Amino acid sequence: MNLDITTLLNLFAILIMFYCLYLVLSLKSSIPGGMIGKRWNFLTMLVVLFSIGYLATPFFDRIPAETLRLVVSAIFVFGAIYVVVTVRLIYNIIRELTE
Repeated sequence: MNLDITTLLNLFAILIMFYCLYLVLSLKSSIPGGMIGKRWNFLTMLVVLFSIGYLATPFFDRIPAETLRLVVSAIFVFGAIYVVVTVRLIYNIIRELTE
């Protein structure tokens, strides 16, 4: 196994994603239902999706260029959706706490 900087960064990113996956799954039982619960379930699904995507990064050099561009574009779209859902969730929580 060739441990260049790209491989090391990929391994580090994979470890971080698994830590995030552990966090969202362990917090799930503490999250109430309703709007927060629904958004948390969606965030959990996105973290699972990203974890799977991060596991695929060591194999990107074996994927045809056009397919790789599609995969990267999809990651960007789902990443943007994740950020929107996270910010909206935090916004709604803060709004509820300040009312």
